[in-house]
Amino acid sequence: MTRPWEWSTMADILVKQPNRKVLQQGWSPKCHGSSAPEGAWGVLKTTAIQTGRFEPEHNKELPSTLQPKPAMEVREGDLLLTCAGPRSRCGIPALVRSTPRRLMMSGKMYRFRPDGRVDPRFLELWLLSPVAQKLIDEMKTGISDSGLNLTHGRFVTLPVPVPEIDEQRRIVGILEDHLSRLDAAEAYLASSALRVEAWRSAATQREVWTGDSAERPVSELLRETMRNGRSDRAVKAAEVGTRTLTLTAVTRNQFTDEFTKLTVTPPEAAQGLWLEPGDILVQRANTPELVGTAARYDGPRDWAIFPDLLVRLRPDESAVDGRFLVAALRSEKVHRTLRARAKGLAGSMPKIDQRSISETTVPVPSLSRQREAVARITEIEASASAATAEVQRQKLRSSALRRALLAAAFAGRLTGSTVGMPEAEEMTPV
Repeated sequence: MTRPWEWSTMADILVKQPNRKVLQQGWSPKCHGSSAPEGAWGVLKTTAIQTGRFEPEHNKELPSTLQPKPAMEVREGDLLLTCAGPRSRCGIPALVRSTPRRLMMSGKMYRFRPDGRVDPRFLELWLLSPVAQKLIDEMKTGISDSGLNLTHGRFVTLPVPVPEIDEQRRIVGILEDHLSRLDAAEAYLASSALRVEAWRSAATQREVWTGDSAERPVSELLRETMRNGRSDRAVKAAEVGTRTLTLTAVTRNQFTDEFTKLTVTPPEAAQGLWLEPGDILVQRANTPELVGTAARYDGPRDWAIFPDLLVRLRPDESAVDGRFLVAALRSEKVHRTLRARAKGLAGSMPKIDQRSISETTVPVPSLSRQREAVARITEIEASASAATAEVQRQKLRSSALRRALLAAAFAGRLTGSTVGMPEAEEMTPV
């Protein structure tokens, strides 16, 4: 029978970093948009820290005009934690098991290491556990879920279980055995999602680009001039706002309240920007992969306006079925063309202008053939959505199993340990 677990805090079990503190925060210089080549210095993006997984390929190259900060270089054995961002991405831990050289932390992450009493793998698993994640969530500060922070002072008060080191390693071994199987299942699900998307894209491409239709520039298929939207600051408490789309609405092709925000745009400035059913929106600025993404709005009239980073197209339905036009714009052939026309300075989002969109050509068969293609594309989308939904259900099931395993481990149920959890629950954040 092992001894009951002792409990401590992050402040007590961490060693000092090069900055002479137990937590070290990174640096956020203006970098190039591309990843750092081998041998060059780079700065990690927060997406390098996934749930219990370090992905160093998510980084940006440091410009040669800036001096690197070697003291911030990430090394094997470091524990990293996101400390800023949306609620779902703030407070995510990952142990660095291996890493290329010359990658520095960004200002949105902490680096720390436990002392000899705590196995780093055990600490990572504790930080991933439902109990720890709940406590971390309660520590976050900010005015909205889209932008939260986890301060040094709050995070170091987090309670940490400190069983005997052999007990820690035993728990790590049991969990890694089970979690590795979930990792394999989730990798298969991720691969399945990619295969579904590849099939959807290829099938849609075949329906749009039949090879026997004349092509026309987008500008000839519109009933009015393209228009950029308007972006104003978000409202503060007690202010009345105008519902405005976010870029994510177009990226995900989902027009719901979740993908809008309230801005201070005055009514007179919003005139002419309210969405109408059938409007097509194209992202004129985004990441290199997403710039040029298009989506069709089919919701109620005057539900929301659209931001400056989107361009609105209103199809001439006598020349083109709007559903066919958006399918053509979303096809890989057109999207690849739009991405190639995007321009931007190092470190900034690539942008396309209205002229690039208007000069892009798409196939325009007869309206009857367009509608036949739309019907088949609708069936393709329905099948792809059903497959994607099933993959998502299995991902949620895997996540639930992962949380249950971690909860069981830190309740002592996997090893028959006496945890003393009530003592931990009394150690609440300040």
